[in-house]
Amino acid sequence: MNAVDAQLAKLGITLPAPTAPVANYVPYVISGNLLVISGQLCFGLDGKLSDDHKGKLGAEIFNEAGLEAARLCAINVLAQAKAALGGDLGRIKRCVRLGGFINSAPHFAALPAIMNGASDLMVEVLGDKGRHARSTIGVAQLPADAAVEVEAMFEIV
Repeated sequence: MNAVDAQLAKLGITLPAPTAPVANYVPYVISGNLLVISGQLCFGLDGKLSDDHKGKLGAEIFNEAGLEAARLCAINVLAQAKAALGGDLGRIKRCVRLGGFINSAPHFAALPAIMNGASDLMVEVLGDKGRHARSTIGVAQLPADAAVEVEAMFEIV
C-alpha cells in the first residue's frame, strides 16, 4: 500500500468506482507528466447524487451541504486519478490545480469557502503535495442539478 492509499484508509475514505462520461469526452487525459481529470460531480459511494447535494448554493442548499458536495467531488477526482494511474496513486507528484464550479444563486458570495471542501481534502490526503492553484466560479447550472463540480490537474511520475 502506497502512502496515499494509507492516508485514505487512515481518514476512512473509500474511493468509489469512477463514473463513466455522459457525453463526448474522456474522464482523464495523460499528456507527458500531467494528468488532467474531467469535471467530477458530487456522487456518493453508491454512484448517485444525493438530494442533499442538488440545487443552488444560497437558495436550495447552504454551506455545510456545499462543503460536503465539494469534498465528494474531490474524492471522485481521486477515484478517476487512481483509474488513470493503473491503481497507483503513489505516482502523484503533486496536485497542480483544482477548478471548482459552484451551482449558485446570483447573490451567493461564499464560493471560495465552498470550494475549500475539495481543497482541504486534497491537502488531507496528499499533504504538501496537495497544495494547488485554484479557480472557483459560480455557475447558473450544473449537470443533474449538482451543487458542485470539480476538475483537476496533477503532476505525475
